[in-house]
This record gives sequence, structure tokens and C-alpha cells, in this order.
Amino acid sequence: MVIELVPRFAVDDRQLSMLHAHAFDGDLAKVHPWAQRLEEHALTWIGAFDAGQLVGFIQVCWDGGAHAFLLDTAVDPDRRHQGIGTRLVEAAANDARAAGCEWLHVDFEPHLEHFYLGMCGFRATNAGLIRLR
Repeated sequence: MVIELVPRFAVDDRQLSMLHAHAFDGDLAKVHPWAQRLEEHALTWIGAFDAGQLVGFIQVCWDGGAHAFLLDTAVDPDRRHQGIGTRLVEAAANDARAAGCEWLHVDFEPHLEHFYLGMCGFRATNAGLIRLR
């Protein structure tokens, strides 16, 4: 298995929607306008490909200054625990650093604490969240 990480790849909305739905137990029939959203709002995005198949994804949004934010980190459930997610986070951090960002933020659910705090090197901080819908 040779996983190729491709920054700012040409996004196929259906392909990325399917990966996201598999990773987050979402609606497999719903196609989101990923390409448009990423072009408008992301600093960068990175796909992990195995023989042309999208098996992982991450995006980095930012404030245009010092702060960048990881969103939508996703790895195909059949491909987890193979280092793909860690490589995606490392590549995203490198891209944010190259863009001049000083901080990289991520929010995550408790079951992902070992991944983000242990494997990826984030430190725990206090944060707040308001559900808008």
C-alpha cells in the first residue's frame, strides 16, 4: 500500500461526500458542494489516495493571519489505524506553517483524544461551543 498525499487536489463532490459519509456515519446519498466550499473558505485541503481512490481527507481553514483550524479529518473506516490520519494532520500542519500561521486549532470528540493529543501532538485547551441548529 502506497498512500499518496495530494494537496489542493481537484475535488470530486460525490467521491468526497461518500468518504465523509462513511467516516461519520452520514447519509450516503447526499452530495455536498465540497469543491466550491473549499475554494471559497479553505487555506488548503489534502487528500490521501491509494491507487487513485480517495481514502482520507483533511481541510485547513484560517483567519487570514496567525490561526488555522483543522476540519473534516476523515479516513475510510476500513483504512483506519494505518497512519493515514496522522500523515494528513502532519501535512496540514506543514501547509499552515508555510502560510505563516502560528497556531493550529482542532476540536474533537472525547474518543479521538488519543489520536489528536497523543499521536498528533496537540495539547489540551479549554474551548467553547454553541450549537446553532
